[in-house]
Amino acid sequence: MAEISRSFDVLIVGSGLAGLSAALHLAATHHVAVITKCTLGDGSSAWAQGGIAAVLAEGDSFEAHVEDTLVAGAGLCDAAATRFVVEHAPESIVWLQELGVPFSREDGQLHLTREGGHSQRRIVHVTDATGAAVQRTLIERVRQSPNITLLENHTLVDLITGRKLGLAHDECLGLYALDEATDRVITFRAPHTILATGGAGKVYLYTTNPDTATGDGIAAAWRAGCQVANMEFIQFHPTCLYHPHAKSFLISEAVRGEGGRLLLPESAGGARFMPQHDARAELAPRDVVARAIDFEMKKHGLDCIYLDISHQPAAFIREHFPNIHARCLELGIDITNQPIPVVPAAHYTCGGVLADLAGRTTLPGLYAIGETSCTGLHGANRLASNSLVECMVFARAAAQDIAQSPRAAPPALPDWDDSRVTDADETVVISHNWDELRRFMWDYVGIVRTNKRLERAAHRIALLQQEIDEYYSAFHVTRDLLELRNLVQVADLIVRSAQARHESRGLHFSRDYPAQLPQAVNTVLTPSGPGMEGA
Repeated sequence: MAEISRSFDVLIVGSGLAGLSAALHLAATHHVAVITKCTLGDGSSAWAQGGIAAVLAEGDSFEAHVEDTLVAGAGLCDAAATRFVVEHAPESIVWLQELGVPFSREDGQLHLTREGGHSQRRIVHVTDATGAAVQRTLIERVRQSPNITLLENHTLVDLITGRKLGLAHDECLGLYALDEATDRVITFRAPHTILATGGAGKVYLYTTNPDTATGDGIAAAWRAGCQVANMEFIQFHPTCLYHPHAKSFLISEAVRGEGGRLLLPESAGGARFMPQHDARAELAPRDVVARAIDFEMKKHGLDCIYLDISHQPAAFIREHFPNIHARCLELGIDITNQPIPVVPAAHYTCGGVLADLAGRTTLPGLYAIGETSCTGLHGANRLASNSLVECMVFARAAAQDIAQSPRAAPPALPDWDDSRVTDADETVVISHNWDELRRFMWDYVGIVRTNKRLERAAHRIALLQQEIDEYYSAFHVTRDLLELRNLVQVADLIVRSAQARHESRGLHFSRDYPAQLPQAVNTVLTPSGPGMEGA
């Protein structure tokens, strides 16, 4: 009989850069469990191509990095959080170097590239596969640590809180997770829990995210009573490879940073169009570029537009973008002499679980770091390459807070009760609802929004939630059901947040409210109390 209850000092849900960094910082003093629903390398971090932003070059400054972040964030960045991340970014790079990450170098120095929205070259990278290289290094170190227990193929079901158990003091006491190997739900108990589950890109039909990005931590935190903020700000990456055999392959921001130009297809004149939309042209922030592409595609009735860097020397392209060059070549596209077909795709969740500078949520004992969280760093639009450094800075901050804030071990927790459920008779309901959700979110809650579109989405979400709640209460849980439940919850939070913002700001563009209000205000959603969802 497999174990159905386990205890640790710290539970970390998610195995991307945020989760693994936190585990390594804690491992010297705490017994840590890293719980991940697939394998260690399956999250979004490994897909990050561009790099990590940090002030390392002569002539650059913390003030310049802060200012670039604030400009991209369209007035909504938290100044303290932004400065906190920027000032701790260089030491994060040093930490990764000490672990052995092989950053690209030139003339004996770290090679720094530049991306859209940055006024200086400050992007540390490993050619065009930074995330993968960082993840490989961290996974190797984590596997060597005797104090870190790795639990792959374990899917978060829900957090266990004092409120749910009827206790006087509400706090996070642990969680339930489905062990796919045994098909049983395990009870995990710990005084500290860190959510590092990434974003929710799979709520959209087209996304650069891996299949794991289903908003699990955000949805679970909401059901546990945490505040969630700024969920309307979904960043659409302007340049996802458009090809029937290329699933979610991202063409890095750095391609435009190194001179790539966006062009209309020959059928629409073949002209460069970004200078007509913004003075910064291809180096404008992502929201500006994505809306420009969306505009041109709708105007000309296009399936895609083109990104061309073929004017650069072939050797330069192969050296700086070896993975993009190789993947495109596999698909019959030689980027050294022809343009790349691209479309925008959902890329990054700028909002999330509200967290402070130590990663603490509004629920004692629960932390949220990385893309799962909303720290105030990204505001209304994330500046390129600020995400990986946010993961590391807040992983260290949360680990330090946990080390300095000992908590009593939780009481014994009840086992998961599935005595009144049966195995599902038809799983087609799940796949159908998943497909319907992603399609209407793409159509109604995408790059450009209207009140009518949001109303339609809200109506369909309410119907799906009712159907999924009935299904969840009647049948044995599976990973597909848990992910669908979380995606529908996240979709509801996105739509609610979008409906609450009566302006266009950053990544949220509304045809009904095209102007930007004079005062920038965060959208903070609070669960409604004793009768709230998840109660």
